[in-house]
Amino acid sequence: MTEPEKINALSQTDTSLVRVLEDLIDVLITRGVIQFTDLPEPAQAKLLERRETRASLNNRLQLFPLDGDNDLV
Repeated sequence: MTEPEKINALSQTDTSLVRVLEDLIDVLITRGVIQFTDLPEPAQAKLLERRETRASLNNRLQLFPLDGDNDLV
Protein backbone atom coordinates (compact mmCIF):
# COMPACT_ATOMS: atom_id res chain seq x y z
CA MET A 1 0.00 0.00 0.00
CA THR A 2 1.39 3.40 -0.97
CA GLU A 3 1.73 6.25 1.50
CA PRO A 4 -1.25 8.22 0.03
CA GLU A 5 -3.36 5.05 0.19
CA LYS A 6 -2.41 4.58 3.84
CA ILE A 7 -3.34 8.18 4.61
CA ASN A 8 -6.68 7.78 2.80
CA ALA A 9 -7.43 4.53 4.66
CA LEU A 10 -6.67 6.20 7.99
CA SER A 11 -8.87 9.19 7.12
CA GLN A 12 -11.77 6.90 6.25
CA THR A 13 -11.73 5.43 9.75
CA ASP A 14 -11.73 8.85 11.43
CA THR A 15 -15.47 9.44 11.05
CA SER A 16 -16.45 6.11 12.52
CA LEU A 17 -13.96 6.51 15.36
CA VAL A 18 -15.39 9.93 16.18
CA ARG A 19 -18.83 8.36 16.49
CA VAL A 20 -17.43 5.65 18.78
CA LEU A 21 -15.88 8.31 21.00
CA GLU A 22 -19.14 10.29 21.12
CA ASP A 23 -21.02 7.15 22.14
CA LEU A 24 -18.38 6.34 24.76
CA ILE A 25 -18.65 9.83 26.24
CA ASP A 26 -22.45 9.48 26.36
CA VAL A 27 -22.16 6.13 28.18
CA LEU A 28 -19.70 7.54 30.71
CA ILE A 29 -21.99 10.50 31.38
CA THR A 30 -25.10 8.31 31.63
CA ARG A 31 -23.39 5.99 34.12
CA GLY A 32 -22.18 8.92 36.19
CA VAL A 33 -18.50 8.19 35.63
CA ILE A 34 -17.96 11.73 34.35
CA GLN A 35 -20.06 14.84 34.06
CA PHE A 36 -20.44 16.76 30.84
CA THR A 37 -18.97 19.79 32.60
CA ASP A 38 -15.82 17.78 33.41
CA LEU A 39 -14.89 18.08 29.75
CA PRO A 40 -12.99 21.17 28.56
CA GLU A 41 -15.28 23.89 27.21
CA PRO A 42 -14.07 23.49 23.60
CA ALA A 43 -14.91 19.76 23.79
CA GLN A 44 -18.34 20.55 25.26
CA ALA A 45 -19.01 23.01 22.44
CA LYS A 46 -17.95 20.54 19.74
CA LEU A 47 -20.08 17.73 21.21
CA LEU A 48 -23.11 20.00 21.47
CA GLU A 49 -22.60 21.19 17.90
CA ARG A 50 -22.44 17.60 16.61
CA ARG A 51 -25.52 16.56 18.62
CA GLU A 52 -27.52 19.51 17.29
CA THR A 53 -26.41 18.83 13.73
CA ARG A 54 -27.26 15.13 14.02
CA ALA A 55 -30.66 15.95 15.56
CA SER A 56 -31.49 18.39 12.75
CA LEU A 57 -30.52 15.79 10.14
CA ASN A 58 -32.64 13.15 11.87
CA ASN A 59 -35.61 15.52 11.89
CA ARG A 60 -35.23 16.22 8.18
CA LEU A 61 -34.96 12.54 7.31
CA GLN A 62 -37.93 11.48 9.43
CA LEU A 63 -40.92 11.17 7.12
CA PHE A 64 -43.48 10.28 9.78
CA PRO A 65 -43.59 11.40 13.40
CA LEU A 66 -42.85 8.67 15.93
CA ASP A 67 -45.25 9.93 18.62
CA GLY A 68 -48.37 8.32 17.16
CA ASP A 69 -50.51 11.32 18.13
CA ASN A 70 -51.71 12.01 14.61
CA ASP A 71 -53.72 10.20 11.98
CA LEU A 72 -50.88 9.43 9.58
CA VAL A 73 -50.41 5.86 8.45
